[in-house]
Amino acid sequence: MSVTLDRPRVRTTRPAGPVSPARRSRRPNIPAAIAAAIWLAIVAVPIYYVVVTGFRSQDEYIAQGPLDLPRSPTLDNFTALFDLGFTTFLLNSVLVAAGTIALVLVVALPAAYAIVRNPSRLLRTAFNVFLLGLAVPAQAVIVPVYLIITRLRLYDTLLAVVLPTAAFSLPIAIVVLTSTLRDIPGELYEAMTVDGATPRRIFSQLVLPLARPGLVSVGIFVGLGAWNGFLFPLVLTQSQEQRVLPLGLWNFQNQYGTNVPGLMAAVVLSALPVLTLYLFGRRHLLSGLAAGFGK
Repeated sequence: MSVTLDRPRVRTTRPAGPVSPARRSRRPNIPAAIAAAIWLAIVAVPIYYVVVTGFRSQDEYIAQGPLDLPRSPTLDNFTALFDLGFTTFLLNSVLVAAGTIALVLVVALPAAYAIVRNPSRLLRTAFNVFLLGLAVPAQAVIVPVYLIITRLRLYDTLLAVVLPTAAFSLPIAIVVLTSTLRDIPGELYEAMTVDGATPRRIFSQLVLPLARPGLVSVGIFVGLGAWNGFLFPLVLTQSQEQRVLPLGLWNFQNQYGTNVPGLMAAVVLSALPVLTLYLFGRRHLLSGLAAGFGK
């Protein structure tokens, strides 16, 4: 007589413990998706309104709802811009932005290099003064700025807009570039010094290439501020030939109302250069801001 014994069944259970990050990342984050969708709608709806309204006539804009598609799209608003001097406004804005960027970079980079490489107390005090400049709004000193510009006989010129705009952009530019240059290892400076490199050669062959992300981010930030500047062009210019884009948009407003479709068409065209600049420099902008504000 043979007896058969059944093998005990082994029940395999997974060890209790924390869920791995890879498995946790597979779970859908529904609240984050809802929040992203809401934020996308908040951002996309105004852009849609601006673009669509630019292709409407005034009568159609009044008759239709704000988010309806235009029944008969027209380009009259865009063609009318050039009759109102849009080309002159655009050129003036480009000159102001380019001049401000060039002036800020020429002054801010050597100043940041001197602050980083020279440990003197005088330069540290100068750096603290630049930090205090971040707390001074332009509206608080617009009267002294106006008096200085008139004494220099620069009133109603583009240079009158470039100089104060660059002056108020210098503090943030020096702060960002100082943090960027501090990320350069000191061993690189010492190696070039041992090789017999002069300070000018160190600046041109070491500092300039490694500070490129910070320079691009500062250039984009300063350019956007100069492009959208309204206070200095309003106070320091007067003639139609010296107007920039923010002031040129006033041409669509009169005592009887506002040409909203024409204004939206001007906003679309004025935003295209900024969008192009951001598309080409967004990588350097993010890396430069991360380096500049990371400390």
